[in-house]
Amino acid sequence: MTTSLSEKAGILIVDDMEENLIALEAVLGPLDQQLVRARSGEEALKAMLRQDFAVVLLDVLMPGMDGFETAANIKRLDQTKDVPIILLTGTDADSDYAYRGYAIGAADFLTKPFDPWLLRTKVNVFLEMHRKNRWLEARTEQLSGRVEELERTVEGLRKYVAE
Repeated sequence: MTTSLSEKAGILIVDDMEENLIALEAVLGPLDQQLVRARSGEEALKAMLRQDFAVVLLDVLMPGMDGFETAANIKRLDQTKDVPIILLTGTDADSDYAYRGYAIGAADFLTKPFDPWLLRTKVNVFLEMHRKNRWLEARTEQLSGRVEELERTVEGLRKYVAE
């Protein structure tokens, strides 16, 4: 299914290592969505405030603001709190990383090296949820407008009947 540029969802990939960003782009490229890179937690937060994302793939170990702190900041902001975050970390990860990730609101946690098919599948689930949420928001707006129109009609009829 081909999507127009306006329909493409944003996927934010955050990692301080260029080779990891390249690998993620290669894995996610077949999804035909807009991939946006960030090389730090600070860059990720700026990107989140500039545009809407369907999902964030976030490296845990980064200099400066690490993935946990970045995720916590994303979840604190009203504008970004509902965006799902998949945390990514190396195989030598501390055993409490997954717990810490879920405790701050991450939707999933994967250990590198990850199975490309599994990552694409997980991201695709979040893309589908994003599309459905956008459709529901648009439909809700349409229905709200229709309800207002009907209320005006009913009010007009009441005035007419009262005369």
